[in-house]
Amino acid sequence: MDRLTCDRMFSAVMETGSFTAAADRLGTASGQASKLVSRLEAMLGVRLLNRTTRAVSPTEAGQAYYDRLRPLLDEFDSLDAAVRDVTQAPRGRLRLTAPMTFGGLELTPILNDFALRWPEIELEVSFSDRVVSLVDEGFDMAIRVGRPVDSSMIVRKLCDARLVIVAAPHWLAQYGAPQVPQDVARCACILDSNFRDPGRWPFREGGASVTVPVHGRVRYSNAEACLSAAEAGLGLACVPSFVAAGALRAGRVQQVLRAYEAEPFSVLALYPHSRHLAAKVRVLVDFLAERYRGTPPWEDGW
Repeated sequence: MDRLTCDRMFSAVMETGSFTAAADRLGTASGQASKLVSRLEAMLGVRLLNRTTRAVSPTEAGQAYYDRLRPLLDEFDSLDAAVRDVTQAPRGRLRLTAPMTFGGLELTPILNDFALRWPEIELEVSFSDRVVSLVDEGFDMAIRVGRPVDSSMIVRKLCDARLVIVAAPHWLAQYGAPQVPQDVARCACILDSNFRDPGRWPFREGGASVTVPVHGRVRYSNAEACLSAAEAGLGLACVPSFVAAGALRAGRVQQVLRAYEAEPFSVLALYPHSRHLAAKVRVLVDFLAERYRGTPPWEDGW
């Protein structure tokens, strides 16, 4: 087991690029990380890593050792998980990454219910709009909103979400509601700089996907902030339906151009390929799929 501990630490250093990050991943001190790798080098009689004050890089022997070691660790983990799943309830630390806005608005209450249902699972959730590398950063799974781009992951669709165009009732009373997508080009628009192209909004017209150029003097990198600006009467906002749902139900904003909505996008669960899916990941994916089955909760009541 001492050798396995050393091997795991060496693998973590290779994948994170530093002793500090590797120690954080495995829950120990950076000094201990360095000692474990040095112990492994002593066992093998070869230097695996080049160390400087600024960086850690593998030697030729270290890279060759890692290339053979990583599949063995994966196989050991699969074997270990398979045996544990037969004999005991899901347990252990489960690291999840999810988008900031969706995570805060919609995912957190469900994760709280999950944590109550499975008390042996230690749930560690990181909310970030950055696309995280699950393997390199030690995450078990991710929730992503959009379309899958990482073909190395297993993807399970949880539900659909929509982009909606909204504005405050008093703004619509003053300026009028756009009737066709092209009308938004002449309206004050609140831009979300998280969009791939903030200056063009997507629609579907005549069975085809189209984009319309938009302009505005207010730009935020957050959908909730864009919605708030729309509620204040600063113009039209294009936001996910799960962001706008509460304001739509309360009447603080109204949807326009519903007949021209863009194709819905997906809420996805992603996790790395493995011969044996860990029970803790499997039960979370199944729990989320059950909660999001049918019409998503944010689509009700407006």
